[in-house]
Order: sequence, then structure tokens, then C-alpha cells
Amino acid sequence: MAFDIEMIKAVYEKMPARVDAARKLVGKPLTLSEKILYSHLWDGEAKEVFERGKSYVDFAPDRVAMQDATAQMALLQFMQAGKEKVAVPSTAHCDHLILAKQGAEQDLRNSLTASGEVFNFLESVSNKYGIGFWKPGAGIIHQVVLENYAFPGGMMIGTDSHTVNAGGLGMVAIGVGGADAVDVMAGMAWELKFPKLIGVKLTGKMNGWTSAKDVILKVAGILTVKGGTGAIVEYFGPGAQSLSATGKGTICNMGAEIGATTSTFGYDDSMERYLKATDRADVAELANGIREHLTGDAEVYANPEQYFDQVIEIDLDTLEPHVNGPFTPDRATPVSKMREEAEANGWPLKVEWGLIGSCTNSSYEDLSRASSIAQQAVDKGLKTKADFGINPGSEQVRYTAERDGLLKIFEDLDATIFTNACGPCIGQWDRTGADKGEKNTIVHSFNRNFSKRADGNPNTHAFVTSPEMVAAIAISGDLGFNPITDTLTNEKGEQVKLDPPVGEELPDKGFAVEDNGYQAPAEDGSSIEVIVKPDSKRLQLLDPFAPWNGENITGAKLLIKAFGKCTTDHISMAGPWLRFRGHLDNISDNCLIGAVNAFNQETNNVKNQLTGEYGPVPATQRQYKAEGVPTIVVGDHNYGEGSSREHAAMEPRHLGVKAVLVKSFARIHETNLKKQGMLALTFANEADYDKVQEDDTINFLDLDKFAADKPLHLEFVHADGSKDEIEVNHTYNEAQIGWFKAGSALNLIKAQNA
Repeated sequence: MAFDIEMIKAVYEKMPARVDAARKLVGKPLTLSEKILYSHLWDGEAKEVFERGKSYVDFAPDRVAMQDATAQMALLQFMQAGKEKVAVPSTAHCDHLILAKQGAEQDLRNSLTASGEVFNFLESVSNKYGIGFWKPGAGIIHQVVLENYAFPGGMMIGTDSHTVNAGGLGMVAIGVGGADAVDVMAGMAWELKFPKLIGVKLTGKMNGWTSAKDVILKVAGILTVKGGTGAIVEYFGPGAQSLSATGKGTICNMGAEIGATTSTFGYDDSMERYLKATDRADVAELANGIREHLTGDAEVYANPEQYFDQVIEIDLDTLEPHVNGPFTPDRATPVSKMREEAEANGWPLKVEWGLIGSCTNSSYEDLSRASSIAQQAVDKGLKTKADFGINPGSEQVRYTAERDGLLKIFEDLDATIFTNACGPCIGQWDRTGADKGEKNTIVHSFNRNFSKRADGNPNTHAFVTSPEMVAAIAISGDLGFNPITDTLTNEKGEQVKLDPPVGEELPDKGFAVEDNGYQAPAEDGSSIEVIVKPDSKRLQLLDPFAPWNGENITGAKLLIKAFGKCTTDHISMAGPWLRFRGHLDNISDNCLIGAVNAFNQETNNVKNQLTGEYGPVPATQRQYKAEGVPTIVVGDHNYGEGSSREHAAMEPRHLGVKAVLVKSFARIHETNLKKQGMLALTFANEADYDKVQEDDTINFLDLDKFAADKPLHLEFVHADGSKDEIEVNHTYNEAQIGWFKAGSALNLIKAQNA
């Protein structure tokens, strides 16, 4: 029996009428994405046609999910909202704050000691406010959501960019910052700019070494890390129906790496099979009753160019396995070209580690296919040349895989089985020797491979590929190894070839688990007290941000002009900093320390205009704040790419930064800045980025006339007395300008609930 079945019934009861109303209003057939969006309008049935990429729309998501690293700040904010209980089904999952070093049992024990204060806080807040709590070791949030909560045609938001994984079960699932989650948990509308639509038609059927992972690795190469920004990617066609539900989840998961709002697939037989296998036959039965509304209209898929803003077609018959990287997930290389590319670019060919898992690829099917390669290595007398690590996606997957002998196969190759958690994927990997900073190569099945992300070493070249390719490359120890054509030498000196992977979509004997790690909240949490110690180094109650004084910002200094890629990892690093995710002041000591200063090409070294000296970004900004000097940050394209972590917006806000001015923003980060009462601005003329000088003083000329659809103007006064007046754009509507005026969106919520 599924969780929240009455909520799902209510969604399905309303959906047919709402879809029909939207179709009549729009006057044409609808995509799946449009059906889900129009059936989740805050005001009920559609009364107007929304313009893609333009209209701001209020939605009513069905549920909220939070992982431990972001849940802390989200729930610290929710505690200020004046509510006794969450308004929609919500869950918190402990998966990020768990180390990967020695193995599951010891690592989990050490993590419970190191982060016990945070886990206890999340447990008590969840218990008090009616939030389902998944204990440490229960599994990775997105795998747990897919197994327990995702349902076709639903809409959910989550405080992690990979919330989009639930698209594998036909949801519109969107990653957001914690302030957005607070809105929904407080029973308010959730605002989103109506997305554009990208259609991906899949034809043919995968075979041999190709996997679902290769679909999104190929799409990432086509669209790049920002090509999906502001759009939902909808997959369809006979190739889509040939994929498993967890394979679809893998594809949707990495849609975050192309900047997409989310990705989704229409309901089909594979989803029905997965729902039934995960003890949700009741959901499958309900979905079958409205099946026509849980996929795009036939006319849409027959003539996709008429209904999508962009259409991509991929033939699965000819799709080759890919290996993407290093340092960015959109640098796509077919396996047949990897040796040539690596040699041309000086990438180390020797592979040190192969890592399988993360929310992207930790399903039973993934472990099954990878273990078939590992078993061949055992049978054919091969030994792995690289170290091997495995992160199962959930306790249910781990328990079932152990029962069926899959984990023993990896252990026979001396693999380390880590906890059911994010581990290396989020920088929680205590890798021996990483502190030496040596140039090296690793391959993994994760979704992100930004510099320093996995192990903190900027010289680790991380490559993203499928679990089966990770296994093959780890066995060979050679980045350029192509299992389709190449042979390996076994212990007897014989040349042997690996056969293509085989695996099971779902376990033959069904899933099994003794304790899935779920803890239901108290029926009445009013008597539960949530304690945050005043001297805690891990948790800190929040103070409201100050409202805008209504005047132009003048005399501002440039904190940093960031050069090139500046992701949320650069703005607010993960890894060891995860321990401060519930303490805004402490974690602010990592603010922008990974951003490259355009004036000296160094990280964490900027000029302090008050002293003329160079120093760390956070310390410099703290001095500006102490002296009452406003500052701005300038950045390049796709600023804030990556994680949904709102700390990347809250830290500069807490330290006194007033505005972020860039060539373009990643969607979630722009929203996070707005929610926290900051100015998120873009150059009207991108070439004006080059006019910004290190010693500039910046004056806003017309902020006192701040209005929707009206550019602002800034004056940059240079050290020699010369000036440049620059026009800047913004995407604030009147409601969002209200957030800015109030100091934050949360300040408005508190006022409304007072």
C-alpha cells in the first residue's frame, strides 16, 4: 500500500476535468508536461493560456521532499512561518551527511557520532510538524522517493536539484531552494515561470553496452549545461517505452545537469511494473484508470515540432556508450573516441577508482548489470586495476541485492560497499591521499564531476558514465578501454573479452527489506520541543534579514568579479562544509571561496578596497559589512549552476552583499537570490562585463523606481574617476519585488501568518 494514497486519489479525481478544460482553453492537443502543470494550478481549472518562458504561474504541488543538508535551513525557516503542521505530505531524508571511507557499518557509525546533533534536530522537527523522517542509512532521497512516493501525473518539489529523478515515474518533480519548500509546507502557492518545452524523441532499442545513462550523456553533449534552462524535457517515442522506470529516472535525474526545470516520461507498462514491484499496485490501478491523461496526446507525439519549442531525436539502435568529462558533465565523448581525446588533452589514462551509485545509478537494475561485468572478471581470471566502491541507493535495494548475491560479486573483486547514501557524489569521500593534490583519473556513475567535488582534489579528473562502463573501465584500469572492441590480459596471460552486460529490470524474487529506515511523525506534535543550543557549532536559529530602506544603493564596492564557471560548489562548497549547513554564520566562511577572481585568476583572494590588501573572500566581505559598506558580486554565464543549495544565496546575503550581476543565471539560484531579498541582475549588454574594474565604486541610479519589466541602471565609477553607466535587466514580477522590499520572502510569510 502506498503512502498518502488519499492524496493521490484526489489528484487523479481532479485530473481529467482539469486536463479537458486546459485543452479547450489552449485549443490544441497537450503534452504530458502541460497536462500536469495545468492540472496543478493553485486556482483550480485553467482560466487563461500561459505563455511559455514568460508567464509567472502559481501552482499547488502535491508533496515536498528534503535531504538532510538542505532540510536544516529549510526547516529552520519553516519554524519561523507560524504553522503547527505541514500543509502537504513532506519528508526529510538523511543521506548527505554520511562519510564514505572504510565501509558501510563503520562509516555509518562514525557519521552518527559526527552529525548526531543534526540528525536529532531533523528527527524532532519532523516529529513536531508532521514530516516523514527517513533515518541515516535508509537510502538516498531520490531513490527512496522513486520507491515510495513518486506517482505518474503528480507534481512535487524538493530541496535538491536532483528531485527531477521522480520524472522516471511520470511526475513533474522540481528542485527548489528551502524557501520555496517553506511556501508549500506553509500552505501557500508556489510560483514558477511557465516552462518552455523540449521534446526528445527516442527511437529504436538499446543493445549491448548502451544504457539509459548514455541517453542523458548524449543529450547533455547536445544541449550543454545551460541548454535546458527554463524548460521541461519530455521524452517520448518507442525508445522511451522500451526503457525501465529506473532507467527513465536516471535520464531525468541528470536533466539537472543541462539546467532543465525538470524532465519526464509518459506513463507506460514499465512504470506499472515498477509500481507493483514496490508494493504500490493500488497506485498502478488508479493510474490505469486515467491512463490517457498521464501521457502526451497522440497528436503531439506524431507531430512534435508543432508542440515543442525544440525537438531532439536519438536512435537507441545506434547510440554508443559515452564517457563525459572531466570537470563538466556536458563534455560528451563516445567510448570509441576516448583514448584519442584523452591523449590529445593530457588526461591521465590510468584509472585510480571506479565508483558505482549515487541517486543517478543505484537501482537494483544498475547493480545487476554492473555485477554481471564484475562476475565475468572473476570467471575469466581478471583482477581490477582500479579500486572499486559501491553505494546502494536504498536499504531496500541493498538488502535485496545482498540476498541475491550481487554485493558478494563486487566484494569478490575487493570492492568497498559504502553506506546507502550519497557519499563520494556529494564530496563526503575521505579518500586516502587526496590531500596530496596529485593529477589522477576516476570514473563514476554519478551526475556531477565539477572540480574538487568528489574528493576535494582539484586535479582529480572525474568522468561520468554508466555503472556497467564503470565496472569495465575499473577492471581494465584504463580510461581509453573500449569493452566493445578491446581485450584484456588475464592471470594466465590469455586475451579475454568482456561480454555485454546483462541484468534484471526488477528482482525475480521481488524486493525485500527488514527495516527500511522510515519513521512516521507524531499524530500531535504540539508538545514536542525542538532544541537548538545557543553555543552549537552545527545549528543556529535564524534572524530575519533587514528590509530594503527604499533608497538607491550607493557607494557599493566590488567583492569579486567571478571568471568563467561559477557553480553552487564554487559559491558554497560541499564536502567538509556540509557539517555547517544548519549554521548560517559558520558556513558563510566558505562564501565564494571557490570562485576564480577575474583580476588575478586565483581563488579566495580578492582586493579589499578599504585596505588595499588582498585576502580571503569571506573575511574581506565581513570587513565591508562591519564598516557598513554595501557590495555586489559580478559573474559570468550560468552563474549558480548545479545544486539547489540556498546557502549559495543566503551566505552572501548574510554577509551583506546587496546584488549579484551576471551574464546569465541558473534557474534555481536566481530564484534563491530573489527569495532571500537580494537583487539578481543580468547585463543588458554582456560586453559590459568587461567594463567592470577591480577598484570600482557602484551606484544604483534608479532602484527607487524598481518595477517589473523595467531595466535598472548602475553607475560604475573607476579608480581614475572615469565612469560607465550600465543598463541591467531583471526578471522580478511585482510579487517578487515585494520579497525584496520586505527583506525576504519568509518575512512576508511571517507577516501574513501573524
